[in-house]
Amino acid sequence: MAWRTSQRLLAYRGLVLGSAQARAAAAAGAAGSTRSQFPKWAVPGSSSALGWAPRRGFADLPAHTQLQMPSLSPTMTQGNIAQWRKKEGAAIAPGDVLAEVETDKATIDWESQEEGFLAKIILGDGSKDIPVGAPVAIMVEEEGDVAAFANYTGGGAAPAAAAAPKQQQQQQPAPPPPSGGGGSFPAHDVMAMPALSPTMAAGNILEWRKAVGDAVTAGDVLCEVETDKATISWEAQEEGYIAAILLPNGSKDIPIGTPAAVIVEDRDSVAAFAGYTAADAGGPRAAPAARAAAPKPAAAPATPPRAAPAPAGAGGRVIASPYARKLALDAGVSLAGVAGSGPGGRITSTDVQQLLASGGARAAAATPAAAGPAAAGLAAAVPGGEWTDEAVTQVKRVTAARLLESKQTIPHYYLTMECEVDALLALRAQVNQQLGPGGVKLSVNDFVVKAAALALRKVPAVNASWMGDFVRVFHNVDVNVAVQTPGGLMVPFVADADAKGLAAISAEVKALAAKAKDGKLAPAEFMGGTFTISNLGMFGIRQFAAIVNPPQAAILAVGAAAPKVVKGPAGEWREVHSMLVTLSCDHRVIDGAVGSEWLQAFKAHIESPLTMMV
Repeated sequence: MAWRTSQRLLAYRGLVLGSAQARAAAAAGAAGSTRSQFPKWAVPGSSSALGWAPRRGFADLPAHTQLQMPSLSPTMTQGNIAQWRKKEGAAIAPGDVLAEVETDKATIDWESQEEGFLAKIILGDGSKDIPVGAPVAIMVEEEGDVAAFANYTGGGAAPAAAAAPKQQQQQQPAPPPPSGGGGSFPAHDVMAMPALSPTMAAGNILEWRKAVGDAVTAGDVLCEVETDKATISWEAQEEGYIAAILLPNGSKDIPIGTPAAVIVEDRDSVAAFAGYTAADAGGPRAAPAARAAAPKPAAAPATPPRAAPAPAGAGGRVIASPYARKLALDAGVSLAGVAGSGPGGRITSTDVQQLLASGGARAAAATPAAAGPAAAGLAAAVPGGEWTDEAVTQVKRVTAARLLESKQTIPHYYLTMECEVDALLALRAQVNQQLGPGGVKLSVNDFVVKAAALALRKVPAVNASWMGDFVRVFHNVDVNVAVQTPGGLMVPFVADADAKGLAAISAEVKALAAKAKDGKLAPAEFMGGTFTISNLGMFGIRQFAAIVNPPQAAILAVGAAAPKVVKGPAGEWREVHSMLVTLSCDHRVIDGAVGSEWLQAFKAHIESPLTMMV
């Protein structure tokens, strides 16, 4: 039976794109097979990866966007619509769940990438074996345009659907011909930058593990790639020999699908590729490598070839969706001259994300005219002197964007409670002494994780996420623990923390923290979680408020335990150690009374720690 997950939680492994796959896909098509060798989600610039195919409507219909069956897993070629979560006429916002799609791997939530209104559902609940790219629904920008599609049957979409393979072929990176350059190269496969996480648009090559001439077998690690989430090993899918490396160590911001290396089947063919360049593999996509090798950051990076610039409205106004404008504003990027893929050349969020991934953001920022008066004012405000500009890692960049989004879109409020921890400290010391020098050493944070997990089980309304039209309450209790690493903040999670003992939690947190600091976390170890804990007590911080980690609804900030004098029940004065904890809540999901109830449950376990051991 298919298991359920969220599209954000899928951990994709490496994918090799090249001429061998293209030939296999062509052969499969000739044989009438529907299995695709080129997943659309791995093709740069292809909005059909997420099921979005912006089109200008027919003359008798308003401008609209055709929603196509998306590719939600690397091996998915078709899917079933289990249930539509949006009805015709419903408003859609980025992140809203459109439908539940059953793939070859699981039942996955198909999330919206744009805003608008669902005008027509072409294929309803229970539709089966829908090929990836097939039209399934229509979306419009204006609510008043919905009525025009009342009698729409999808028949008009047939020409568009028929043209889709041709359009897809034009959008996909053209694989090099088997004989490369009119017979100048032996048969070979080009390995392109793979999508190693669902949200990855570009990556950095940290270090190649294979050199030119090395033998490669399926499962071998080709190189270490820094994604928007972590450093992940890119594993080979085929066997052969490395004939050329097109992107050297240190290459940065390489879009998905960019040629990275060449593999051949015969060792004797390696020498023929001594002069092979990125231009032989696809031309302009070699720009990221040149950008990495450039000694001066002032050199503007080349951007991928785009269509015609987006048309401007009256008075030079750029036509773009509100979400695209928000992304551009957050990144400090001008949309002037950006090519739009939406109806009528409208700029979509996908266009902005591709601009950022291609380095266009830095190019725009480097141009004074595009930077605008705000940037000029910032430069004027900087006093004279010396400074050092530090490069921003992929992890820091994504963390910054998500935290900004959280503060701008989530209505935060904060609840603080004081917990006495004398009993906990005494029990911890006793357990650690009994475990001996070679045993697991429990930390205060281990007790905090366990207490939080048990409180989530008791008050499940906090273990939830805002989904737009509904609140999703999770049955599993997966607790994320914030870990500071050299590359940025990571939040690996302890799965089913409520069902694990303190020793198991301690060992797992230590192992995850070590892997996070070494940049070796696997996607399945950090892409998920239902509740987050941020503990700064070891730094002496008494109290602080953390930012909610979306799509979660709450995060607990834990301060240091400190002694204080309190009045006992009999009127006597005594010294106790107290710890301040602050719960940051998403008010859309958690009301004040619910958050308070959770804190009371947490406090009860902290102050009576034996309850966590039964």
